Amino acid sequence: MTISSSLYAGVSGLGANASRLASISDNIANSSTAGYKRVQTDFHSIVAGSSGGAYSAGGVRTTNVRLIDQRGPLVTTDNPTDLAVRDGGGFLPVTTLSEIAAGNGAPSMRLTTAGSFSMNSDGYLATESGLALLGWPTDAAGNTLAGAVDSSDGLEPIYLNKNQLVGEPTTKMQIGANLPATATEAGATSGVESLSIEYFDNLGSSENLDIEFTPTVPATGKSNQWTMTIKDTASGGAVVGEYTLEFDDSRTDGGNLASVTDVSGGAYDAATGSVIVTVDGGPIEINIGLIGENDGFTQVSDTFAPATITKDGATAGNLLGVDVDTSGFVRANYSTGASRILYKIPLVDMPNPNGMVSLDYQTFLPSADSGAFFLWNAGDGPTGEIAGFTREESSTDVAGELTNMIQTQRAYSSNAKVIQTVDEMLQETTNIKR
Repeated sequence: MTISSSLYAGVSGLGANASRLASISDNIANSSTAGYKRVQTDFHSIVAGSSGGAYSAGGVRTTNVRLIDQRGPLVTTDNPTDLAVRDGGGFLPVTTLSEIAAGNGAPSMRLTTAGSFSMNSDGYLATESGLALLGWPTDAAGNTLAGAVDSSDGLEPIYLNKNQLVGEPTTKMQIGANLPATATEAGATSGVESLSIEYFDNLGSSENLDIEFTPTVPATGKSNQWTMTIKDTASGGAVVGEYTLEFDDSRTDGGNLASVTDVSGGAYDAATGSVIVTVDGGPIEINIGLIGENDGFTQVSDTFAPATITKDGATAGNLLGVDVDTSGFVRANYSTGASRILYKIPLVDMPNPNGMVSLDYQTFLPSADSGAFFLWNAGDGPTGEIAGFTREESSTDVAGELTNMIQTQRAYSSNAKVIQTVDEMLQETTNIKR
């Protein structure tokens, strides 16, 4: 009987609007939850068909969809490891600290778009809710040891040992100095000029390169020639490089390097202006300037004057903090002023983000419905870039949810009125017998 179908339709309407109210309540409750994705309840009609000209109400059913592809507004914070995704649809890879503690192989990857990360007591970059950030590790030179872009197997929990002293060995130097032109003239007696430059070995200890410049004094005229001898204190003062420097005395290029001849040590590279010497801890590239240029060693006037000395490396220092740049490089900063790139965080692209399985703490798990994921370098492709000092707010629009609540309340009341009316009509039918 069609009147009974009206009753069932009204009951289904109550259930559908109750479901919508539940999603609205959840959205409003999480309006201040960072990275929360609102849930949308969609209504779908059910067609029961008709028979003998009588219409039978089918009612309504609902489906709930979490709109994971919707992003909330970004706000700035004072924490360098508050991370969000900007200008793209990528996700940050995370895992749970409980999985890491279990030690059962590689932890499973979850995805999120926001997280207030900080170094916990165990050294992991994690949230208060127990989510640890994942990234590709790097080698000593800062090169990424990336795995397959369609697998999370190469990702590791980002771990920082805050109690470890870390040194940075010196691998490059640049030296600029003026050698006195008068010292290479006949009869000159000025003698050897010396220069000592500190460098850091592989253990963060301080050593020195002692450099001596010996002029070639001719019997007549001027030679414009010097012998540069480089000694390493870590090797007991052994000579690690010896070079003959000749300078131009022409009107146009006077005072600039004319040639560099290696007596011992690595050969001079005219393309870079560098020589490589091997100290006790390994090779150091020393830039002394290009031929015909005045960007390194020069020979003018009568004064020895070191002008430019720069080098990399640092003595051992404590970890002060960590930051993440837009390309996802995790950089550790030390008390010596040195910094090291330890990890690179990729961004994950999903073909159908709304098909992922929603988990606690604003995390999502790839599924068959979401499609296969792909790991991108942050800043490349469709995933956007990583923003530090930034947090993504909830995607909930409270004003919109309150409007939906009013509509839901009225629809619920209307369905209740249908049930009441059907009840009264059935009562009238019962009264016919009386």
